Amino acid sequence: MTMTTRCLLTLTALWSVVLTTTAAPPATFTLVGDWEVRVTVAEPKAISAIVRIAPSVLITVTNEPYTRLPLFNPSAGGWVKGAQLHGVSAQETTSPGLLEADSLVLRAGTGPDAPLLQRGRDYELDPVWGTFGRTTNSTIQPEQTVFANYRHALLRLDAIVLTASGEIVVRRGEPRSAAPLSPGAGPGERLLGNIWLPGHLAKLTADNLFPILELAYPEPPKPKPSVAERLLPRTMKKLESGEPLRVLAWGDSVTVGTYVPDWERNRWQEQFVTRLRQRFPRANIQLSTEAWGGRNTSSYLNEPPGSPHNYREKVLDAKPDLIVSEFVNDAGLNPPQVEERYGKLLADFTAIGAEWIILTPHYVRPDWMGLNRERDIDDDPRPYVAGLREFSARHNVALADAAKRYGRLWRQGIPYNSLMMNSINHPDARGMKIFADALMDLFP
Repeated sequence: MTMTTRCLLTLTALWSVVLTTTAAPPATFTLVGDWEVRVTVAEPKAISAIVRIAPSVLITVTNEPYTRLPLFNPSAGGWVKGAQLHGVSAQETTSPGLLEADSLVLRAGTGPDAPLLQRGRDYELDPVWGTFGRTTNSTIQPEQTVFANYRHALLRLDAIVLTASGEIVVRRGEPRSAAPLSPGAGPGERLLGNIWLPGHLAKLTADNLFPILELAYPEPPKPKPSVAERLLPRTMKKLESGEPLRVLAWGDSVTVGTYVPDWERNRWQEQFVTRLRQRFPRANIQLSTEAWGGRNTSSYLNEPPGSPHNYREKVLDAKPDLIVSEFVNDAGLNPPQVEERYGKLLADFTAIGAEWIILTPHYVRPDWMGLNRERDIDDDPRPYVAGLREFSARHNVALADAAKRYGRLWRQGIPYNSLMMNSINHPDARGMKIFADALMDLFP
Protein backbone atom coordinates (compact mmCIF):
# COMPACT_ATOMS: atom_id res chain seq x y z
CA MET A 1 0.00 0.00 0.00
CA THR A 2 1.42 3.41 -0.98
CA MET A 3 1.70 6.42 1.35
CA THR A 4 -0.86 8.21 -0.82
CA THR A 5 -3.31 5.36 -0.47
CA ARG A 6 -2.82 5.29 3.31
CA CYS A 7 -3.42 9.03 3.44
CA LEU A 8 -6.67 8.75 1.51
CA LEU A 9 -7.82 5.85 3.66
CA THR A 10 -7.10 7.92 6.78
CA LEU A 11 -9.21 10.79 5.48
CA THR A 12 -11.97 8.39 4.58
CA ALA A 13 -11.94 7.03 8.12
CA LEU A 14 -12.21 10.55 9.52
CA TRP A 15 -15.43 11.01 7.58
CA SER A 16 -16.80 7.56 8.43
CA VAL A 17 -19.15 9.05 11.01
CA VAL A 18 -21.15 10.32 8.05
CA LEU A 19 -20.43 7.87 5.28
CA THR A 20 -21.31 4.67 7.19
CA THR A 21 -24.96 5.72 7.46
CA THR A 22 -27.66 4.44 5.16
CA ALA A 23 -29.85 6.46 2.86
CA ALA A 24 -32.91 6.01 5.09
CA PRO A 25 -35.13 9.01 5.89
CA PRO A 26 -33.47 11.20 8.53
CA ALA A 27 -34.22 10.78 12.18
CA THR A 28 -35.88 13.63 14.04
CA PHE A 29 -34.40 15.11 17.23
CA THR A 30 -36.76 16.93 19.59
CA LEU A 31 -35.91 18.45 22.97
CA VAL A 32 -38.14 17.14 25.75
CA GLY A 33 -36.10 18.36 28.72
CA ASP A 34 -32.98 20.28 29.60
CA TRP A 35 -30.80 17.26 28.74
CA GLU A 36 -33.32 14.86 27.15
CA VAL A 37 -33.84 14.39 23.43
CA ARG A 38 -36.59 12.38 21.78
CA VAL A 39 -35.16 10.54 18.78
CA THR A 40 -37.60 9.15 16.22
CA VAL A 41 -36.66 6.85 13.35
CA ALA A 42 -39.04 5.89 10.55
CA GLU A 43 -37.08 3.04 8.94
CA PRO A 44 -36.42 0.14 8.91
CA LYS A 45 -39.25 0.29 11.43
CA ALA A 46 -40.72 3.12 13.43
CA ILE A 47 -38.79 3.58 16.68
CA SER A 48 -38.87 6.39 19.20
CA ALA A 49 -36.78 6.76 22.31
CA ILE A 50 -35.78 9.46 24.77
CA VAL A 51 -32.04 9.65 25.33
CA ARG A 52 -30.27 11.59 28.06
CA ILE A 53 -27.20 13.62 27.20
CA ALA A 54 -24.60 13.88 29.95
CA PRO A 55 -24.25 17.58 30.83
CA SER A 56 -20.96 19.28 30.12
CA VAL A 57 -18.78 19.44 33.21
CA LEU A 58 -16.32 21.92 34.62
CA ILE A 59 -12.78 20.67 35.15
CA THR A 60 -10.86 21.98 38.16
CA VAL A 61 -7.18 22.81 37.68
CA THR A 62 -4.98 23.27 40.73
CA ASN A 63 -1.52 24.83 41.09
CA GLU A 64 -0.73 25.01 37.38
CA PRO A 65 2.71 26.70 37.16
CA TYR A 66 3.54 29.63 34.90
CA THR A 67 7.06 31.02 34.76
CA ARG A 68 8.06 34.34 33.20
CA LEU A 69 4.51 35.61 32.96
CA PRO A 70 4.36 38.16 30.12
CA LEU A 71 2.91 41.62 30.41
CA PHE A 72 -0.80 41.73 29.62
CA ASN A 73 -1.46 43.38 26.25
CA PRO A 74 -5.05 44.63 26.10
CA SER A 75 -4.65 45.72 22.48
CA ALA A 76 -3.76 42.27 21.13
CA GLY A 77 -6.11 39.56 19.94
CA GLY A 78 -7.74 37.80 22.88
CA TRP A 79 -5.68 34.61 22.49
CA VAL A 80 -2.35 36.50 22.59
CA LYS A 81 -3.00 39.07 25.31
CA GLY A 82 -0.82 37.09 27.73
CA ALA A 83 -0.06 33.55 28.81
CA GLN A 84 -2.60 30.97 27.69
CA LEU A 85 -4.24 28.84 30.37
CA HIS A 86 -3.31 25.31 29.40
CA GLY A 87 -6.76 23.86 29.96
CA VAL A 88 -8.33 25.99 27.23
CA SER A 89 -5.40 26.10 24.79
CA ALA A 90 -5.91 25.07 21.18
CA GLN A 91 -3.64 25.06 18.11
CA GLU A 92 -1.81 28.43 18.40
CA THR A 93 -4.76 29.97 20.27
CA THR A 94 -7.21 29.31 23.07
CA SER A 95 -10.83 28.24 22.64
CA PRO A 96 -13.02 31.16 23.72
CA GLY A 97 -15.75 30.75 26.28
CA LEU A 98 -14.34 27.65 28.00
CA LEU A 99 -12.96 29.38 31.10
CA GLU A 100 -15.36 29.93 33.98
CA ALA A 101 -14.75 33.66 34.06
CA ASP A 102 -14.60 34.24 37.83
CA SER A 103 -12.76 31.07 38.75
CA LEU A 104 -9.13 32.08 38.18
CA VAL A 105 -7.13 32.42 41.40
CA LEU A 106 -3.44 33.25 41.07
CA ARG A 107 -0.97 32.68 43.91
CA ALA A 108 2.75 33.17 44.38
CA GLY A 109 3.12 29.61 45.75
CA THR A 110 1.33 26.28 45.98
CA GLY A 111 0.27 26.23 49.63
CA PRO A 112 -3.04 27.57 50.94
CA ASP A 113 -1.14 30.34 52.72
CA ALA A 114 0.79 31.41 49.63
CA PRO A 115 0.31 35.09 48.82
CA LEU A 116 -2.84 35.73 46.79
CA LEU A 117 -2.24 37.89 43.72
CA GLN A 118 -4.82 40.49 42.82
CA ARG A 119 -6.42 40.94 39.43
CA GLY A 120 -6.17 44.57 38.37
CA ARG A 121 -3.12 45.15 40.55
CA ASP A 122 -0.79 42.21 39.89
CA TYR A 123 -2.25 40.74 36.73
CA GLU A 124 -5.04 41.16 34.21
CA LEU A 125 -7.20 38.55 32.50
CA ASP A 126 -9.20 38.14 29.33
CA PRO A 127 -12.00 35.94 30.71
CA VAL A 128 -13.36 35.00 27.28
CA TRP A 129 -10.08 33.78 25.82
CA GLY A 130 -8.42 32.55 29.02
CA THR A 131 -5.23 34.58 28.70
CA PHE A 132 -3.55 36.53 31.50
CA GLY A 133 -0.43 38.56 32.17
CA ARG A 134 1.36 40.93 34.54
CA THR A 135 0.37 44.55 34.88
CA THR A 136 3.02 47.23 34.51
CA ASN A 137 3.09 47.87 38.28
CA SER A 138 2.73 44.22 39.29
CA THR A 139 4.36 42.69 42.34
CA ILE A 140 5.02 39.62 40.15
CA GLN A 141 8.66 39.62 39.10
CA PRO A 142 9.52 38.89 35.42
CA GLU A 143 11.32 35.61 36.28
CA GLN A 144 8.87 34.51 38.99
CA THR A 145 6.73 31.38 38.86
CA VAL A 146 3.06 31.82 39.74
CA PHE A 147 0.40 29.15 40.20
CA ALA A 148 -3.05 29.20 38.63
CA ASN A 149 -6.21 27.60 39.99
CA TYR A 150 -9.29 27.73 37.77
CA ARG A 151 -12.23 25.82 36.26
CA HIS A 152 -12.92 25.30 32.59
CA ALA A 153 -15.15 23.37 30.23
CA LEU A 154 -14.27 21.45 27.06
CA LEU A 155 -15.94 20.83 23.69
CA ARG A 156 -17.73 17.55 23.08
CA LEU A 157 -19.58 15.84 20.24
CA ASP A 158 -21.86 12.96 21.25
CA ALA A 159 -23.20 10.46 18.71
CA ILE A 160 -26.80 9.23 18.52
CA VAL A 161 -26.65 5.72 17.09
CA LEU A 162 -29.19 3.12 15.96
CA THR A 163 -27.57 -0.19 16.90
CA ALA A 164 -27.72 -3.39 14.89
CA SER A 165 -30.29 -4.68 17.39
CA GLY A 166 -32.57 -1.69 16.79
CA GLU A 167 -31.78 0.28 19.94
CA ILE A 168 -31.23 4.03 19.98
CA VAL A 169 -28.21 4.88 22.15
CA VAL A 170 -25.91 7.79 22.98
CA ARG A 171 -22.15 7.44 22.56
CA ARG A 172 -20.33 10.11 24.49
CA GLY A 173 -17.50 11.82 22.64
CA GLU A 174 -14.09 12.56 24.09
CA PRO A 175 -13.99 16.13 25.46
CA ARG A 176 -11.32 18.32 23.86
CA SER A 177 -10.32 21.94 23.95
CA ALA A 178 -10.70 22.08 20.15
CA ALA A 179 -11.76 19.91 17.18
CA PRO A 180 -13.60 17.15 19.07
CA LEU A 181 -14.57 14.04 17.12
CA SER A 182 -17.85 12.17 17.12
CA PRO A 183 -17.55 8.52 18.27
CA GLY A 184 -19.60 7.62 15.19
CA ALA A 185 -21.23 4.27 14.50
CA GLY A 186 -19.85 0.75 14.36
CA PRO A 187 -20.35 -2.02 11.78
CA GLY A 188 -24.03 -2.71 11.14
CA GLU A 189 -25.05 0.48 12.94
CA ARG A 190 -26.46 3.75 11.70
CA LEU A 191 -25.32 7.15 12.88
CA LEU A 192 -28.45 9.25 13.29
CA GLY A 193 -26.71 12.49 14.21
CA ASN A 194 -24.66 14.29 16.81
CA ILE A 195 -25.20 16.49 19.85
CA TRP A 196 -22.87 19.51 20.03
CA LEU A 197 -21.70 20.70 23.43
CA PRO A 198 -19.48 23.76 22.77
CA GLY A 199 -18.36 24.34 26.34
CA HIS A 200 -20.30 24.64 29.58
CA LEU A 201 -24.05 24.76 28.94
CA ALA A 202 -26.90 25.38 31.36
CA LYS A 203 -29.07 23.20 29.13
CA LEU A 204 -29.45 22.01 25.56
CA THR A 205 -31.21 24.09 22.93
CA ALA A 206 -32.27 23.29 19.38
CA ASP A 207 -28.96 24.76 18.18
CA ASN A 208 -27.12 21.82 19.83
CA LEU A 209 -29.02 19.17 17.83
CA PHE A 210 -27.45 17.93 14.60
CA PRO A 211 -29.48 15.09 13.06
CA ILE A 212 -28.07 13.84 9.78
CA LEU A 213 -30.24 15.14 6.97
CA GLU A 214 -27.95 14.23 4.08
CA LEU A 215 -25.04 11.82 3.83
CA ALA A 216 -22.66 14.13 1.99
CA TYR A 217 -22.62 17.33 0.00
CA PRO A 218 -25.09 16.95 -2.89
CA GLU A 219 -22.74 17.17 -5.84
CA PRO A 220 -24.45 18.93 -8.75
CA PRO A 221 -24.34 17.35 -12.21
CA LYS A 222 -21.11 18.27 -13.97
CA PRO A 223 -21.65 20.70 -16.85
CA LYS A 224 -20.43 19.72 -20.29
CA PRO A 225 -17.90 21.01 -21.02
CA SER A 226 -16.63 21.09 -17.44
CA VAL A 227 -15.54 24.33 -15.78
CA ALA A 228 -11.89 23.39 -16.25
CA GLU A 229 -12.38 22.57 -19.95
CA ARG A 230 -14.11 25.91 -20.45
CA LEU A 231 -12.06 28.25 -18.24
CA LEU A 232 -8.73 26.42 -17.77
CA PRO A 233 -7.96 25.08 -21.26
CA ARG A 234 -4.16 25.35 -20.98
CA THR A 235 -4.20 23.55 -17.65
CA MET A 236 -6.36 20.80 -19.10
CA LYS A 237 -4.08 20.43 -22.12
CA LYS A 238 -1.03 19.94 -19.91
CA LEU A 239 -2.81 17.54 -17.56
CA GLU A 240 -3.78 15.33 -20.48
CA SER A 241 -0.55 15.57 -22.47
CA GLY A 242 1.96 15.13 -19.65
CA GLU A 243 3.63 18.50 -20.24
CA PRO A 244 4.94 20.03 -17.00
CA LEU A 245 2.19 21.94 -15.18
CA ARG A 246 3.37 24.46 -12.59
CA VAL A 247 0.69 24.92 -9.92
CA LEU A 248 1.08 27.67 -7.32
CA ALA A 249 -1.01 27.53 -4.13
CA TRP A 250 -1.20 31.13 -2.90
CA GLY A 251 -2.81 32.15 0.37
CA ASP A 252 -2.67 32.79 4.10
CA SER A 253 -2.24 30.53 7.13
CA VAL A 254 -4.77 28.01 5.81
CA THR A 255 -2.51 27.58 2.78
CA VAL A 256 0.61 27.51 4.97
CA GLY A 257 -1.20 24.58 6.57
CA THR A 258 1.79 23.18 8.47
CA TYR A 259 -0.30 23.06 11.64
CA VAL A 260 -2.17 20.03 10.24
CA PRO A 261 -0.74 16.61 11.19
CA ASP A 262 1.05 15.05 8.21
CA TRP A 263 0.73 18.38 6.45
CA GLU A 264 2.88 17.22 3.53
CA ARG A 265 -0.09 15.08 2.51
CA ASN A 266 -3.06 16.71 4.23
CA ARG A 267 -2.85 20.38 3.22
CA TRP A 268 -5.59 21.25 0.74
CA GLN A 269 -3.12 21.78 -2.10
CA GLU A 270 -1.43 18.42 -1.47
CA GLN A 271 -4.78 16.62 -1.45
CA PHE A 272 -5.84 18.48 -4.60
CA VAL A 273 -2.71 17.64 -6.56
CA THR A 274 -2.73 14.02 -5.38
CA ARG A 275 -6.26 13.62 -6.69
CA LEU A 276 -5.45 15.41 -9.95
CA ARG A 277 -2.64 12.93 -10.56
CA GLN A 278 -5.02 10.06 -9.94
CA ARG A 279 -7.62 11.48 -12.30
CA PHE A 280 -5.09 12.38 -14.99
CA PRO A 281 -2.48 9.55 -15.00
CA ARG A 282 -0.21 11.33 -17.49
CA ALA A 283 -0.09 14.54 -15.44
CA ASN A 284 3.33 16.00 -14.62
CA ILE A 285 2.43 18.47 -11.86
CA GLN A 286 4.97 20.65 -10.08
CA LEU A 287 3.36 22.09 -6.95
CA SER A 288 4.73 25.09 -5.07
CA THR A 289 3.25 27.05 -2.18
CA GLU A 290 3.53 30.75 -1.41
CA ALA A 291 1.61 31.57 1.76
CA TRP A 292 1.79 34.05 4.62
CA GLY A 293 -0.04 33.47 7.87
CA GLY A 294 -2.18 36.29 9.23
CA ARG A 295 -1.96 38.30 5.99
CA ASN A 296 -4.10 38.95 2.93
CA THR A 297 -3.71 39.96 -0.71
CA SER A 298 -3.16 43.60 0.28
CA SER A 299 -0.24 42.51 2.47
CA TYR A 300 1.44 40.92 -0.53
CA LEU A 301 0.80 43.90 -2.80
CA ASN A 302 2.31 46.28 -0.25
CA GLU A 303 5.53 44.35 0.37
CA PRO A 304 8.65 46.03 -1.07
CA PRO A 305 11.08 44.37 -3.50
CA GLY A 306 13.34 41.87 -1.77
CA SER A 307 10.73 41.02 0.87
CA PRO A 308 10.18 37.30 1.53
CA HIS A 309 6.56 37.84 0.41
CA ASN A 310 6.86 40.40 -2.36
CA TYR A 311 3.95 39.78 -4.72
CA ARG A 312 5.81 40.27 -7.98
CA GLU A 313 8.85 38.22 -7.01
CA LYS A 314 7.08 35.38 -5.21
CA VAL A 315 3.89 35.05 -7.25
CA LEU A 316 4.28 36.57 -10.71
CA ASP A 317 7.98 35.84 -11.23
CA ALA A 318 7.39 32.19 -10.29
CA LYS A 319 5.70 31.94 -13.71
CA PRO A 320 3.03 29.45 -12.63
CA ASP A 321 0.68 27.92 -15.21
CA LEU A 322 -2.15 27.71 -12.69
CA ILE A 323 -2.65 29.83 -9.56
CA VAL A 324 -5.07 28.62 -6.88
CA SER A 325 -5.73 31.36 -4.33
CA GLU A 326 -7.19 30.99 -0.83
CA PHE A 327 -7.54 34.11 1.31
CA VAL A 328 -9.95 33.85 4.20
CA ASN A 329 -8.10 36.93 5.49
CA ASP A 330 -9.58 38.92 2.60
CA ALA A 331 -13.02 38.41 4.14
CA GLY A 332 -13.24 42.06 5.15
CA LEU A 333 -13.62 43.08 1.50
CA ASN A 334 -17.01 44.02 0.08
CA PRO A 335 -18.03 43.33 -3.56
CA PRO A 336 -16.73 46.64 -5.01
CA GLN A 337 -13.42 46.11 -3.20
CA VAL A 338 -13.23 42.55 -4.54
CA GLU A 339 -13.79 43.88 -8.04
CA GLU A 340 -10.98 46.41 -7.67
CA ARG A 341 -8.42 44.19 -5.91
CA TYR A 342 -9.09 40.96 -7.78
CA GLY A 343 -9.41 42.82 -11.07
CA LYS A 344 -5.77 43.89 -10.67
CA LEU A 345 -4.75 40.32 -9.86
CA LEU A 346 -6.57 39.01 -12.92
CA ALA A 347 -4.82 41.51 -15.18
CA ASP A 348 -1.44 40.52 -13.72
CA PHE A 349 -2.11 36.79 -14.07
CA THR A 350 -3.31 37.23 -17.64
CA ALA A 351 -0.15 39.16 -18.48
CA ILE A 352 2.07 36.23 -17.43
CA GLY A 353 -0.19 33.64 -19.11
CA ALA A 354 -1.39 32.05 -15.86
CA GLU A 355 -4.85 30.60 -15.36
CA TRP A 356 -6.60 31.12 -12.03
CA ILE A 357 -8.87 29.27 -9.62
CA ILE A 358 -10.35 31.26 -6.74
CA LEU A 359 -11.22 29.26 -3.63
CA THR A 360 -14.05 30.70 -1.58
CA PRO A 361 -13.17 30.57 2.14
CA HIS A 362 -14.34 28.16 4.77
CA TYR A 363 -16.70 29.24 7.53
CA VAL A 364 -14.90 30.66 10.58
CA ARG A 365 -16.03 31.00 14.20
CA PRO A 366 -19.69 32.04 14.15
CA ASP A 367 -19.48 35.49 15.75
CA TRP A 368 -16.80 36.51 13.25
CA MET A 369 -19.37 35.83 10.51
CA GLY A 370 -22.31 37.49 12.21
CA LEU A 371 -23.80 34.09 13.06
CA ASN A 372 -25.15 32.92 16.41
CA ARG A 373 -25.40 29.21 15.58
CA GLU A 374 -23.84 26.46 13.46
CA ARG A 375 -26.96 24.99 11.87
CA ASP A 376 -29.46 26.40 9.36
CA ILE A 377 -26.57 28.30 7.77
CA ASP A 378 -26.57 27.22 4.13
CA ASP A 379 -26.19 30.80 2.88
CA ASP A 380 -22.83 32.42 3.59
CA PRO A 381 -23.55 35.92 4.98
CA ARG A 382 -20.15 37.43 4.14
CA PRO A 383 -20.12 40.19 1.47
CA TYR A 384 -16.65 38.96 0.44
CA VAL A 385 -18.01 35.60 -0.63
CA ALA A 386 -20.81 37.26 -2.58
CA GLY A 387 -18.16 39.46 -4.20
CA LEU A 388 -16.04 36.47 -5.22
CA ARG A 389 -19.02 34.75 -6.79
CA GLU A 390 -19.98 37.90 -8.71
CA PHE A 391 -16.40 38.56 -9.80
CA SER A 392 -15.77 35.04 -11.07
CA ALA A 393 -19.03 35.00 -13.05
CA ARG A 394 -18.41 38.46 -14.51
CA HIS A 395 -14.83 37.73 -15.59
CA ASN A 396 -15.03 34.01 -16.42
CA VAL A 397 -12.63 33.01 -13.65
CA ALA A 398 -12.91 29.48 -12.27
CA LEU A 399 -14.44 29.43 -8.77
CA ALA A 400 -14.10 26.49 -6.38
CA ASP A 401 -16.92 27.21 -3.94
CA ALA A 402 -15.76 25.63 -0.69
CA ALA A 403 -17.96 28.03 1.31
CA LYS A 404 -21.05 26.41 -0.17
CA ARG A 405 -19.87 23.02 1.10
CA TYR A 406 -19.05 24.33 4.56
CA GLY A 407 -22.51 25.85 4.76
CA ARG A 408 -24.11 22.42 4.48
CA LEU A 409 -21.98 20.54 7.01
CA TRP A 410 -24.73 20.96 9.60
CA ARG A 411 -26.99 18.86 7.35
CA GLN A 412 -24.41 16.07 7.65
CA GLY A 413 -24.56 16.23 11.45
CA ILE A 414 -21.34 18.24 11.72
CA PRO A 415 -21.02 21.61 13.49
CA TYR A 416 -18.43 23.23 11.26
CA ASN A 417 -16.41 24.79 14.09
CA SER A 418 -15.69 21.28 15.38
CA LEU A 419 -13.30 21.04 12.39
CA MET A 420 -11.25 24.06 13.50
CA MET A 421 -8.04 23.09 15.28
CA ASN A 422 -7.75 26.57 16.78
CA SER A 423 -11.52 27.01 17.34
CA ILE A 424 -11.36 29.98 14.99
CA ASN A 425 -10.31 29.42 11.40
CA HIS A 426 -7.70 26.63 11.00
CA PRO A 427 -9.42 23.57 9.51
CA ASP A 428 -8.10 20.08 10.22
CA ALA A 429 -7.46 17.43 7.55
CA ARG A 430 -11.20 16.89 7.09
CA GLY A 431 -11.70 20.59 6.54
CA MET A 432 -8.79 20.67 4.10
CA LYS A 433 -10.47 17.87 2.16
CA ILE A 434 -13.49 20.13 1.58
CA PHE A 435 -11.25 22.54 -0.34
CA ALA A 436 -9.91 19.67 -2.43
CA ASP A 437 -13.46 18.45 -3.08
CA ALA A 438 -14.47 21.90 -4.33
CA LEU A 439 -11.43 22.08 -6.58
CA MET A 440 -11.89 18.61 -8.04
CA ASP A 441 -15.51 19.44 -8.88
CA LEU A 442 -14.20 21.78 -11.59
CA PHE A 443 -12.45 19.00 -13.53
CA PRO A 444 -13.93 16.39 -15.83
